[in-house]
Amino acid sequence: MIDYKKIQQEHEEVSRRLSDPDILSDQKKYQELARRFSLLEKLLPMIARHKELTVSLQSLKEAAGNPKEDQEIRAMAQEELEQNRQELEKLQEDIEDKLFARHEPDNDFMIEIRAAAGGEESALFAGDLFKMYTRYIENMGWKYEVLGENATEIGGFKEVIFSVHGEGAYAHLKFEMGVHRVQRVPATEASGRIHTSTVTVAIMVEPQDIEIDIRPEDLRVDTYRASGAGGQHVNRTDSAVRITHVPSGIVVACQDERSQIKNRAKAMRILKAKILEETKARELAKSAAARKIQVGTGDRSEKIRTYNFPERRVTDHRINFTIYRLEQVLEGDMEEIVKALKKAERQKVYASQGLAQEE
Repeated sequence: MIDYKKIQQEHEEVSRRLSDPDILSDQKKYQELARRFSLLEKLLPMIARHKELTVSLQSLKEAAGNPKEDQEIRAMAQEELEQNRQELEKLQEDIEDKLFARHEPDNDFMIEIRAAAGGEESALFAGDLFKMYTRYIENMGWKYEVLGENATEIGGFKEVIFSVHGEGAYAHLKFEMGVHRVQRVPATEASGRIHTSTVTVAIMVEPQDIEIDIRPEDLRVDTYRASGAGGQHVNRTDSAVRITHVPSGIVVACQDERSQIKNRAKAMRILKAKILEETKARELAKSAAARKIQVGTGDRSEKIRTYNFPERRVTDHRINFTIYRLEQVLEGDMEEIVKALKKAERQKVYASQGLAQEE
């Protein structure tokens, strides 16, 4: 349960600290507090409206259930009661979104989709997931940029990686890391048998320069001629770049741009994100408490979701959540799944704090 009184008290405390000379002289601390103050400023009118609706609901419940009231009055009270309940539910969700977002990184992040088991069918489904995510991103008003891809001749991807930018985007898409399983009859299957294929998805936060320090001597950089699907050359110069981080063994490549400089810059962005992901994964593995409140393990090897075409079914195995709207989901209508995952995560957080979630 959210303690609204504590939020108001924190607003007063942060406001006071922002005028403290010691804070003003520490630019980093001042910026952190200023961001927190901005969030609390947005929350205060929402909390005020929450209080109004809570009081109104009680009055409307009494009017709707009062046998002494005129039937028409009771019906109007019941109608308004339902409207207020819906507004209160939406308001509660918006407040939680803002509160939980403070714990999320505000950097851009990357989504990496890789074909796994299933050959060409897996690559085709990787393409389906890429379309699902990018349409969802567009629907939400966020932005994305493709950083690298390895396309197949029949329209899929062996792998594709892209960055995402937008307020709240990470909080919505962070749950996608893991193995996505598809069950369907492949377009290339003549006998009509249902095949099961898998695709892996990784979510990587883009590090700030201060977070990742890579020594030039730890890098091996190779250049080569870029090529398209099937080996068809798309550039006559050695513009493609492959960078190996020798200490970790991580290798990234980029050939999307005609400029070697641009490809190197993109490759370095991917490399830094991969190194940061590996570092955080090691830290998370040491923290049982952090794992306990996650929805799933956060491991890309965990099977998280099944897309069953014959049944038009999408099942998220982490929270036992199933919907029968597969076509809409693959067109980018993911919000029902995202909301269920966010709710499950918050219930775990509240439970870990010994709190009941407010209905």
